[in-house]
Amino acid sequence: MVKADGPGSSKAAGDAAESLALQYLQRQGLVLVSRNYHVAGGPHARGGEVDLIVRDASGTLIFVEVRSRAGASHGGASASVTSRKQQRVVLAARHFLLRYREHPPCRFDVVAIDAGRLQWIQAAFDAA
Repeated sequence: MVKADGPGSSKAAGDAAESLALQYLQRQGLVLVSRNYHVAGGPHARGGEVDLIVRDASGTLIFVEVRSRAGASHGGASASVTSRKQQRVVLAARHFLLRYREHPPCRFDVVAIDAGRLQWIQAAFDAA
C-alpha cells in the first residue's frame, strides 16, 4: 500500500508538476511570491488554494493553477480546471490580496501538463 504522500501518490505527482511549472515560469522571468497558498472555507464550504503566485516584471500578480495528467483523454489537464476549481482559486486570490492596500494588477493563469508536455495558458479565466 502506498502512503498518501509517498513517492507514488497523487500528492507527490502534483508537487512534482508544481515544481516543473515553477521552474518553467521562473525561466520566463517570473518571480515566486507564494506557493500553495490556501484559505479555509466556512463550516460547510471547501476553502480555496492557489498552487503558485508569481509576479512578472511589470508588477502583475499571477495566480497559477497547475494541472497534470498522464494523458490528454477527457480534454486533458486544462479541461480539469472546472468552474468550481476556478471559484476556489479566486477565493484564495481575494484572500491573498487583502494584504495589499491597493491591489496590483492580477490575472489567473493555468499551467497544464499532459504526458510531460507543458502548456502555459495566460489569462485562462477571470474572477467574475
